[in-house]
Amino acid sequence: MAASLDTTCCIVGGGPAGLMLGYLLARAGVDVVVLEKHADFLRDFRGDTIHPSTIDLLGELGLKDAFLRLPHTEVTTLDVVIGGNRIRPVDFGTLPASGTRFLALMPQWDFLNFIAAEAARFPNFRLITGADVTGLLREGGRVRGVSARRDGEDVAVRAVLTVGADGRGSIVRRLAGLPVQHFGIDVDVLWFRLPRPADAPATLGYFDGSTLVLTIPREGYYQAGMVIRKGSYGAIQESGLAAFRERIAKTAQPVASVVDSLTSWGGIKLLTVQVDRLTRWHGPGVLCLGDAAHAMSPAFGVGVNFAIQDAVAAANRLAPLLASGRVTRRDLAAVQRRRLLPVRIIQPVQLQLHRRIAREGAGLTIPNPLPPSVRFALRFVLPVARRVMARVVGRGIRPEHVSAGLRSQFESVGGLRHD
Repeated sequence: MAASLDTTCCIVGGGPAGLMLGYLLARAGVDVVVLEKHADFLRDFRGDTIHPSTIDLLGELGLKDAFLRLPHTEVTTLDVVIGGNRIRPVDFGTLPASGTRFLALMPQWDFLNFIAAEAARFPNFRLITGADVTGLLREGGRVRGVSARRDGEDVAVRAVLTVGADGRGSIVRRLAGLPVQHFGIDVDVLWFRLPRPADAPATLGYFDGSTLVLTIPREGYYQAGMVIRKGSYGAIQESGLAAFRERIAKTAQPVASVVDSLTSWGGIKLLTVQVDRLTRWHGPGVLCLGDAAHAMSPAFGVGVNFAIQDAVAAANRLAPLLASGRVTRRDLAAVQRRRLLPVRIIQPVQLQLHRRIAREGAGLTIPNPLPPSVRFALRFVLPVARRVMARVVGRGIRPEHVSAGLRSQFESVGGLRHD
């Protein structure tokens, strides 16, 4: 006989959107079950950037100080090297002093463990790991939860609302039959680790006209990546590992001394980049958030933060309704309307950047040394660009905050932060 659980909100996926929504709802007194198909969060090659808007949100929740005690790297500016020219297009120091003015780099598993631990403080929050969702439960034309397999046994989780926060390969959105629009994307990313040379300057990426190498700092090493044309990994492998190392060293010369640490293809992982968006994020009794609703590319590192913003918008709108056990499609549609504008703005920008990078023999490049006219133009353009990019990347298009209504609900049920 299958085990059965009853809850108010069943969230499928223990990523940033799922855990943040679970935390917010549980703190507001809503009974929540989060199903995560893996046994833990210890998986590499995931988004590591926690943007100022998310850190400010943690401050609103009383979690910022505890979060910043975790190992992390604070980045106040983002440099790129284009054709040998070092350029600083983003300066978070230009953001208002009332908020966070840096970006935190932290392995995503540490961030997820942190949110899960904070959510576990509330007795109405349950995280069930190793639970692989196999179907949706339906009743009267509505989704009423999910069926799953865990430890070889069937589990049924019945809920008022089911949330798909299970990423770009979302089983919830597939089973719910939600319509999706796929956008053509011309690149993939190869991820790998490199030791951090002691004298290497802090640099987010190196462009040389045909290749982009990313160098994301972690504790003691770089989480590095190379952007490649989609479908070209096989040809890169055929050319040999030595040629691959040489390509990295040519584009990102400061790491040339450490590329020999790549001794096999086993340490190089292919991330298939996709950008898509549901045209409708919801159905009767079901809602998708984060990558399940709008898969982002790695460009600008916004995926984690968009997912969290989705969760906040959903909690602001739905927590009072879930407390009474009634959520309508109109309410779910309101969440989509709230979050659709930022997605519609950033995804075309990502697509345009990828198309430019993927252009054979072109890509992103500028002359070196810079002609006087270009140097003159950059003197005027860059200060403005730094402010604009800090705002767009650091704060987002429509940053979400804990609403007065949700905060009042925290207080009414005793869901206050307690150190």
